[in-house]
Amino acid sequence: MVAVRAAAQSLPTIPRADVGARILAGEHLLIYHGLVLRVPQSWLAAHPGGETAILHYVGRDCTDEVDAFHPDDVCETIRKYAVGALDASALPWHPYVPPVMTGWVRKQGPDGAWSWFKEADALIGEGDADSLFPSSQILLVERDTLDAAHAAYPNEKAPIDAKDGPTLALITPGPASGLSPEIQARHSQAWHELRKRIEDAGLFQCKYIRGYGPEVVRYAMLAATSIWCYKHDYIFFSALCLGLFWQQLVFSAHDLGHAGVTHIWEIDRLISIIIADFIGGLSIGWWVDNHNIHHLVTNHPSHDPDIQHLPFFAISPVFFKNLFSSYYKRTLYFDMFADIFIRIQHKLFYIVMAFARFNLYALSYGHLFKRAFDTRRTKGGRWAWWLEVIGLVVFWYWYGNVLANCGSWQKALMFLLVSHAATSPLHIQIVLSHFSMSSADLGPLESFAARQMRTTTDVICPRKIGFIHGGLHLQVTHHLFPRLPRHNLDDAALMVKEFAKEQGLVYAEFGFIAGNQDVLDTLRNVAEQVRVIGHVAAEEAKEALDKKLKDSEKQCQQIEKTI
Repeated sequence: MVAVRAAAQSLPTIPRADVGARILAGEHLLIYHGLVLRVPQSWLAAHPGGETAILHYVGRDCTDEVDAFHPDDVCETIRKYAVGALDASALPWHPYVPPVMTGWVRKQGPDGAWSWFKEADALIGEGDADSLFPSSQILLVERDTLDAAHAAYPNEKAPIDAKDGPTLALITPGPASGLSPEIQARHSQAWHELRKRIEDAGLFQCKYIRGYGPEVVRYAMLAATSIWCYKHDYIFFSALCLGLFWQQLVFSAHDLGHAGVTHIWEIDRLISIIIADFIGGLSIGWWVDNHNIHHLVTNHPSHDPDIQHLPFFAISPVFFKNLFSSYYKRTLYFDMFADIFIRIQHKLFYIVMAFARFNLYALSYGHLFKRAFDTRRTKGGRWAWWLEVIGLVVFWYWYGNVLANCGSWQKALMFLLVSHAATSPLHIQIVLSHFSMSSADLGPLESFAARQMRTTTDVICPRKIGFIHGGLHLQVTHHLFPRLPRHNLDDAALMVKEFAKEQGLVYAEFGFIAGNQDVLDTLRNVAEQVRVIGHVAAEEAKEALDKKLKDSEKQCQQIEKTI
């Protein structure tokens, strides 16, 4: 960070008020190691991590997040976006709320000019820090439904009305749920010291032989067994081994998606496309775009796509509010279908997980389809998109032939279902680490480390069989250091536990069975609230009907008396 500090000395000082004014004027300003970065519109489109990742940190201190997601050489060159520096008196930084988190984004008109566009209404909570909807959290609901939403939830604050663009009042955070800027700054400083300790221990270095050597052997054995069983007409076992092969292989695709193997974006992306697209039939480009947002706004109901599963799942009653997803750019309606499914979501959990891979196909192909019409360039040009499309054609060619040659349609159907259901432990593992954790947002002041540890938990597993979880049962450490090779997570987790104890943070972990029970309890509790709401609504409807009948009866009696 020497270059960053040197850059700060040669730049003009920008007051906090000017940062806010320039954001409202349409600039994308972020704070990084005391520098004020201005991200041009062109780089938003080119950012390998997606433009939404940057938009979620406009007006905020993104130091920890940038350092966590990027190698040192990228962090050093980021100074070219600096347009100013903060005065020492402005630190620790008191953040603004990013406009995208209040429902406002910049869009380009037919004339090429950029202007503010309101994509959703912002609903502000009024609860305390331990509530489901604290005053520090802003939820997005369908645009132009502000009055209806506020009438439905009268205990919550009506948002500040902004018609032509976000206002200073709108992007100024409300009460920070008791958070102290000094304590959050201390967390940040301690996280950087921890990162240095992990780096000095050599844990950011990938274990190619001792780490991925056994992985490659395991992949080869599963693939070979699947082929052998298929040739000998053991269709069920062939499909099972293929599914387990996919399930294990995706862990390496995950590492590569984080550029955590060779740490060279182009090489890691190329290998990940071969694994995810050619062999697995899924888009790694979609996964990276989705997963980066999940890491940055973990468990936020309006912004984290990994917890937005209506109509099948809702992990909090706030999903009853017809939330708007800033990632999917659509409203998550709590409609008749959601009402039916959510009532029994704890009973459907494992059934839905068994076929979750089919949803990943839909999300992957939808992402690639939208990118086909995106004229903006991403890092490396369009080669990655074209290679993914070719990879998916190849996948469906070989997998389609496998299904076609099973011998009968019944066997083909069995192969299809078994091979996909065999990947379900992966999907269960992913939700175990987050579904039962807090989905409240304590505001932009909360430190990166505190937020990740509050919304993420580990699954306790002996090191010797950690490969079953792909090493990612250590989700707390992974969320704190996403580029850390997973074969080093065990050693790093010991340091993270010490860090948590020193900083007064909770390091959450539970066993696999207990974790499943916690998730089911969370789903069951939300399902029960749906039933209660339905019962109350039915009683209110009955009372309204009874009142209407009584009124009608009185009117009839009056008419009779008149006659």
